[in-house]
Amino acid sequence: QVQLVESGGGLVQAGDSLRLSCAASGRTFSSVDMGWFRQSPGKEREFVGYISRSSRVTYYANTVQGRFTISRDNAKNTVYLQMNSLKFEDTAVYYCAASLAPLTLGIYKTSAEKYDYWGQGTQVTVSS
Repeated sequence: QVQLVESGGGLVQAGDSLRLSCAASGRTFSSVDMGWFRQSPGKEREFVGYISRSSRVTYYANTVQGRFTISRDNAKNTVYLQMNSLKFEDTAVYYCAASLAPLTLGIYKTSAEKYDYWGQGTQVTVSS
């Protein structure tokens, strides 16, 4: 079992920055890959970014590439999502998720079904 708790959401203006945190417990954090997803009203949950358990591999959705950065601190059992140059369309509930399966070459963890545990989400609202 892995318990995940997101924090750091809030109301910001377009162009601002925000850093989300996701604290994990219940399992050795360095043994899981982590992802961030988001969901806006009326839309499906969409992939934002991924970081491998060793931090060696990261990748992002095209919509956030160059603006968002994922990092993790295994000593603190925490993964972060640094969001810069926020846009109105980044408004969503943001979720972190944990994947137990090891990274496999050529298989990208960009779909929700590849993740085993989810946090409750944190709201990010960007005003235009």
